[in-house]
Amino acid sequence: MKRRTFLKAAGGVALFNVLPRELIAGSGKTPPSEQVTVVAIGAGGRAGADIDGLEGAGARFVGLCDVDDRRAGGQRKKHANLPYFKRYREMLDKLDKEFDAVLIGVPDHWHATMAVECLKRGKHVQCEKPLAQSYDEMDKMLDAAKANPKLVTQAMNQGHAYDTIRDFREWVEAGLIGEVTEAHIWCPASYSFMDQLPEPGKTWEVPKELDWEQWQGPVPHRPYYPKYLPGVWRFWTMYGTNTLGDWSCHLMDPLFWTLGLGMPKTVKAEIVGEWDPKIHGATFPKGVKTTFEYVTRAGKPFKLVWFDGTACRSVPVPTGYADDLKYFPPYNSKEARDKRDGMCNGAFVYGTKGVIEYGHHGANYLRMLPDLTLAKLRADNGCPKQKYARVPGGNPYSEFLTAVKGGPKVGSDFAYAGAMTQCSLTGVAALFDAGKTLTWDPVKHLFTNGTASNGMLRQKRLAGW
Repeated sequence: MKRRTFLKAAGGVALFNVLPRELIAGSGKTPPSEQVTVVAIGAGGRAGADIDGLEGAGARFVGLCDVDDRRAGGQRKKHANLPYFKRYREMLDKLDKEFDAVLIGVPDHWHATMAVECLKRGKHVQCEKPLAQSYDEMDKMLDAAKANPKLVTQAMNQGHAYDTIRDFREWVEAGLIGEVTEAHIWCPASYSFMDQLPEPGKTWEVPKELDWEQWQGPVPHRPYYPKYLPGVWRFWTMYGTNTLGDWSCHLMDPLFWTLGLGMPKTVKAEIVGEWDPKIHGATFPKGVKTTFEYVTRAGKPFKLVWFDGTACRSVPVPTGYADDLKYFPPYNSKEARDKRDGMCNGAFVYGTKGVIEYGHHGANYLRMLPDLTLAKLRADNGCPKQKYARVPGGNPYSEFLTAVKGGPKVGSDFAYAGAMTQCSLTGVAALFDAGKTLTWDPVKHLFTNGTASNGMLRQKRLAGW
């Protein structure tokens, strides 16, 4: 800084911005004058997008790790000057004093192990969603975050940083649709490989670029099969969490935040079509309708019905609005795909006075049926008063880095997103007692009348990983 500029700043907050790191050592904060330094566990797919997002918001990466050189190729080329590792613990050990935070962008079955270890090492953690693959692993992540309260945690359900999720809550709390009683959410993605089940039993050659044992990590190891990765690990019960686990953090988020939802009172999974867990249990059904019964923050009953895959064909149309739903049904509408950037997901939120429809990620495409949109409300000066602070630019990456530097807390930390994750995981587990209304015990963290479903809440993990 030039001397003249420094003296000009002396009367304001700029002096705080040049405090050296040692003056706030032990606070869990990075001085606002310094770049947040990050290492990435995972460098392809969503992790690659997160690396770009954090860098765009001002972070500086000091190390990359990936078990698959093919997936990491783009980021390795872009960051040719950075050390690259195949084993994440080696990276954490060697670079320990060089970074503040860790980006975890790997398959679900690794999240808990990595996040807990990074928090214990005193590092801030941004983790891809869903935060965990099994209910008990989420408990471990929540315990680790609680034990390290100075550290920032963030789940990458990025829509929680958007303005529209705040608009939605303000609409509801202003009573625009009366008292909210029920919601129907649809997500037409189908994470099912029922037609592939014989294939993993064949012999397949492991690509030389892939460390297959490290990719599997804590999950009981199996022979390599090409359609276990990339991305399609979500289709397999030993690695993923089905459509519900993958998408609920985006589509349930507005309701969880607005209504103060926690764990459901009851869960019921109804399978569409053929699926027998004893025969097909390695993968998920082609369609599921899952019903959750809650009590809201205000002590009111609330029902949430989730439709995925082929079950989306039975999403009820709100009474009286059929002619107004030109982008519905979303599961076969090219117009919907064009309009919603390929994301044909959404929700109908029912109140005693009306219905709100929104789309994916943070209540995008928010409107009150039939045609009351944000734009119309603004034009008529009819928007409810803003009660909730907006994240500048709706940018979750800036939100995370600002929090690491001691600014406002992130909206979707492990405590908040963890509850939403665990709720969805009860729905995934309920598949294995399909058709039964399962009652949740909040003390024992089990279904009081569950059998196979309770087993799915606590999945087997290998020692030493």
